[in-house]
Amino acid sequence: MSSQTIDKAVQTQIANIEKHSGKKIKDWITIVNKSGFEKHGELVKFLKEKHGFTYGNANIVVHFAKQSHAGAVENETDWIAEQYKGKDDMKEWYDKLMEAIKAFGKDIEVAPKKTYVSLRRKKQFAIIQPSTKTRMDIGLNIKGVAPSGNVEAAGSWNTMCTHRIKIEQEKAIGKELISWIKRSYDQAG
Repeated sequence: MSSQTIDKAVQTQIANIEKHSGKKIKDWITIVNKSGFEKHGELVKFLKEKHGFTYGNANIVVHFAKQSHAGAVENETDWIAEQYKGKDDMKEWYDKLMEAIKAFGKDIEVAPKKTYVSLRRKKQFAIIQPSTKTRMDIGLNIKGVAPSGNVEAAGSWNTMCTHRIKIEQEKAIGKELISWIKRSYDQAG
């Protein structure tokens, strides 16, 4: 795994996992892959319950074990292109969203994953996920703000987010949506 393809925050997290557990990431990957579990959530639960991991550390180990992190396969896979295969209209929505989001500041890290794009500042503030051929979900991390209007609590949809917005039409990508994302961005700084 090349350190050039893994962002600094993830490198630090991996170093901390190795330091505190006494095992290298490759050893944890082997443990995860031999656990008998397949689903991401099952594997995270396994690491938490059997090995005392926090959710965040378990999640990153599982992503590495399943090659679903941003640096997987030396980043040869264009995850964004893969996510929007057969969803050309939604790729335009994604591009429109990213143009507005990048205007927030130069400190945004765009980290494509296998099924979504993570947007981070000092911490993750949003995810953009083409969930179906006709719906895009935006996950936000906004503490202390109640969902309202078309913004709902994320619930079990994604435990890394507090809020969720379902986008089913391009016209929904407007000032209200951008202001919710900006609120999340501001809290992540």
